Amino acid sequence: MKQPRIAAHPPAVTAPPDEAPSVHRPGPEELGKLPQWDLSDLYPGRDSPALEADLATAEREAKAFRERYLGKLAGLSGEALGAAIAEYERMDERLGRVTSFAELTYSGNQSDPEIAKFYQTIQERVNAISTQSLFFTLELNHIGDSELAEKLGAKPLARYAPWLRDLRAFRPHQLGDEMERLLHEKHVAGRAAWMRLFDETLAGLRFPVDGRELTGTEALHLLSDKDGKVRHAAAKSIGKVFGDNVRLFALVTNTLAKDKEIEDKWRGYKRPISARNLGNRVEDEVVEALIAAVRRAFPRLSHRYYALKAKWFGVERLPYWDRNAPLPDAADATIAWPQARDIVLDAYGRFSPDLASVGRRFFDNAWIDAPARAGKAPGAFAHPTVPSAHPYLLLNYQGKSRDVMTLAHELGHGVHQVLAGGQGHLMADTPLTLAETASVFGEMLTFRGLLAAEKDRVRRRSLLAMKVEDMLNTVVRQIAFVEFERRVHDERRKSELLPERINEIWLDVQRESLGPAIAVEDEYRFYWSYIPHFIHSPFYVYAYAFGDCLVNSLYAAYLKAPAGFAAKYLDLLRAGGTKRHRELLAPFGLDAADPAFWDGGLGMIAGLIDELEAIA
Repeated sequence: MKQPRIAAHPPAVTAPPDEAPSVHRPGPEELGKLPQWDLSDLYPGRDSPALEADLATAEREAKAFRERYLGKLAGLSGEALGAAIAEYERMDERLGRVTSFAELTYSGNQSDPEIAKFYQTIQERVNAISTQSLFFTLELNHIGDSELAEKLGAKPLARYAPWLRDLRAFRPHQLGDEMERLLHEKHVAGRAAWMRLFDETLAGLRFPVDGRELTGTEALHLLSDKDGKVRHAAAKSIGKVFGDNVRLFALVTNTLAKDKEIEDKWRGYKRPISARNLGNRVEDEVVEALIAAVRRAFPRLSHRYYALKAKWFGVERLPYWDRNAPLPDAADATIAWPQARDIVLDAYGRFSPDLASVGRRFFDNAWIDAPARAGKAPGAFAHPTVPSAHPYLLLNYQGKSRDVMTLAHELGHGVHQVLAGGQGHLMADTPLTLAETASVFGEMLTFRGLLAAEKDRVRRRSLLAMKVEDMLNTVVRQIAFVEFERRVHDERRKSELLPERINEIWLDVQRESLGPAIAVEDEYRFYWSYIPHFIHSPFYVYAYAFGDCLVNSLYAAYLKAPAGFAAKYLDLLRAGGTKRHRELLAPFGLDAADPAFWDGGLGMIAGLIDELEAIA
């Protein structure tokens, strides 16, 4: 269990892990001026007196808070307990601002040793400060149900009822107070240190392709180059570099899996995925129904699509480096940043002017960091920071259609985080399963806008193929990833896994999910090693499939009854973490606990493949 603790603000919400598609790095004359974020809305700089002052204030307040409340929560009235939680929330938000600044600074350049030192120092200082108030959530869970129910009659405490509900879900897995404090204090020298080792190793790798030394992001982008020779060369280089480093990646994976097993055992979680499900506020049976439904659908989704794509390429089996390749007759011109902005905001605006208005704030202010550069974190994410500030988006924009869809995805996260901010720091955070709702919906709006405007048959096929591949990467690929994680974690409970065994598991699940039309070669066995989600947040990845299928069902409901839908949708986003998935979906007549729910969402992907077959 990730014990709720001070400064445990929601993590950055990232795009689905996969080979990020783009071609080359176009110059400024093609892309236009790309925005870079301005973190001064958090703090002016790493040596800012305001940053140091907030740390000093946080330390002083945390000590005073402990002296005032330790051992006394059960005896407080409902009003007094509500006031104590409000004070805890203010302290938590202050440290959340500090850690957000450190994380974003580090994400901007993970190769700079001074920045890495700053990031580690902040983590250690925040961890030490937050230890003072760790008792608070632990002690809240010691209050009996009947006692708490009586106190909740007071308005100041009733406001925090959803947060208390989610906090107390962890009661059966809570350890003794001293044990919780030990785990909390050791985090920076344990899991966090291994994650940093992974990040900095990955950021430091270089991949030789055609005489150039590329970053991982740049090399992976080449897997969607128009030139098959470039794709082939990039794939081979990626496999070799990851293979050369596989022992280190296997060590990190084994260590963190064992660490998780030990903590899961002490906390009483039956399965490796159980803690994630509880944190996502979703029942085990709902997750199992999703995983089973997607695996059943592999033949009619990924297997069918890749067989179709192989025919378009004139081969019986596609080499794995052509899985995300543009179609042979596709013309994917570079899309300059101003055009990408307009495409996404127009799509948002057609659905809801209010949604577009919030999204426009990210472009009008310096809330986006778009250029790809050496040392920068790969991929894309939206970081919520804290409600008293605003979210930030990180992209590696290179001007292709999928980069536009990534912008639509991350902007959806950002808009969601802004709208949910009204719930306050403790309740703005949504579980991962719902955090993907606005992002995937934003992608769908953008895609439908592009498709409706496109009349050319060839370009229309390319757009449909791109969307199908993105959905397969979001649904099929992520369920294959979670199956890989399950098998690795299950086997790690028996013994350490040699790199060769992890490679075997990876190839098994890839062959099952991709189907017989994709040919994998020897070096592909190392491709598991760069997926950051396996390291940072085990079992995170099923949230993408959950969100995609949920949005497919939501979008189908929108098409059936568009009147009044946007208002209900915005209410869903504003709810933040105050409601569970059943409550949020009820106004739309949807229920994720119904097994047919997942088949309905998967049916939309199958329908797009039907359209492609008809065009072909």
